[in-house]
Amino acid sequence: MSYSEFTLEELKSKFNLTIQEQGALFPAIEPVDPSPLLRDILEENIPLALGVDTEKARSELIVAPILVDLRKSFQRQISIFSGSEFTVDKSRGLNGRCDFIISHSPELLSINAPVVTIVEAKNDNIKSGLGQCIAEMIAAQVLNQNSDREITCIYGSVTTGSIWKFLRLEATTVYIEQGEHYLENLESILGILSHIVRTTRPNYLGGDR
Repeated sequence: MSYSEFTLEELKSKFNLTIQEQGALFPAIEPVDPSPLLRDILEENIPLALGVDTEKARSELIVAPILVDLRKSFQRQISIFSGSEFTVDKSRGLNGRCDFIISHSPELLSINAPVVTIVEAKNDNIKSGLGQCIAEMIAAQVLNQNSDREITCIYGSVTTGSIWKFLRLEATTVYIEQGEHYLENLESILGILSHIVRTTRPNYLGGDR
């Protein structure tokens, strides 16, 4: 079994999870302006990604530039991994590749704890990615615990590039926000991602644009 094979029901049973839908995970987030470079990149990339309309195109042309801009805003003190092998406990099915992983470690040679966010890219069906994203979040939680770098919660997002839905894992409870965030409000998406990075490492000293 791997991340992509899990359903929500299997996750609830195997990992004793409670899943709660929540109106808003981030009710009062300060928006963050994208850099001029990101605006230029997305102006060119979005029509191309939506025209090609594959998961790979949306991932590479929309999601990746947003996360690279996020990393730059934190003075490159966080790491972004794309398409990396993330095997934490194969005996429990916590193995496979993740679309994007954000870690507080700046090292790029390997994925180091604490992992704070998993971003799973899908072509057009947000709901189909929830089980896979949650399984990857559990793996991140286990990695952090095994590395003695445990943090209070792990965040995740399932995105088509143009639509983003966020999740939060605390202990054995997964909170899934009922609403969605749209690329037209990029400042809000960047604000949420920045908030996640800051609040999962309270002693972080940088991060403001």
